[in-house]
Amino acid sequence: MTLNDKPYKSLSRRLHENLRQIIAITPPGERLPSEPKLAKQLGVSRATLREAMRIFETQGLIHRRQGVGTFVIHPSQVIETGLEVLESIHTMAERIGLPVEMGTYQIDLRPAKEKEVGIFGFEEGTNVVQVNWVMEAESRPVAFLVDIVPESILSLKVIQQEFNGSILDLLLEKSGIPLSTSRSEINAVAAQSDIARALGIQRGDVVLFFEAVLYSAEGRAVDYSYSYYLPGYFKFHVIRRVG
Repeated sequence: MTLNDKPYKSLSRRLHENLRQIIAITPPGERLPSEPKLAKQLGVSRATLREAMRIFETQGLIHRRQGVGTFVIHPSQVIETGLEVLESIHTMAERIGLPVEMGTYQIDLRPAKEKEVGIFGFEEGTNVVQVNWVMEAESRPVAFLVDIVPESILSLKVIQQEFNGSILDLLLEKSGIPLSTSRSEINAVAAQSDIARALGIQRGDVVLFFEAVLYSAEGRAVDYSYSYYLPGYFKFHVIRRVG
């Protein structure tokens, strides 16, 4: 760290602490002061203020509405779970009593892409059903989820009629296939434009990214999924035992 870094980091830390205090004393649902007024109050530029506010938005503490203002949210509950047992987000939310809803969604039948052909091990041109949907909690989007399933396992008709926000639950109820394990990768990524729009955040904001393949008891891939979660509403942990 150079000497020139210290004043900047001190200013940045002070800005975040002051902004956090303002958010903490503002009742949920109330609007924060306008950007020009808040920037003047905190002694920073509007550009610097926006960067700080992006962090608090991805933490689920505030929500910016274009042309309206910035509102304080204060999530009442956080979905916190271990990753040792595979279960749907709906099941996790029900366990802690957090009401969640299915927002916008889209269900499409299409030929498998090259990556999916490799994952599922079938011929090119084989059809898969793709489901994209937004999960909402406390009147705002908190997750964007995508599931891709071979049509031979869950047909388009079944998914259109039965899907209620969880492909995992639908596979357990309708596929007749014993499910076994899921291999998942978790990363923090910058939200691209389409994901940012779906979650109501700014492009480049950090979100939790899950990519997973679900396998049957026979070792057959039955579902490929990837999901984006707002960090402020989700906490995932792993229990590790000394070997």
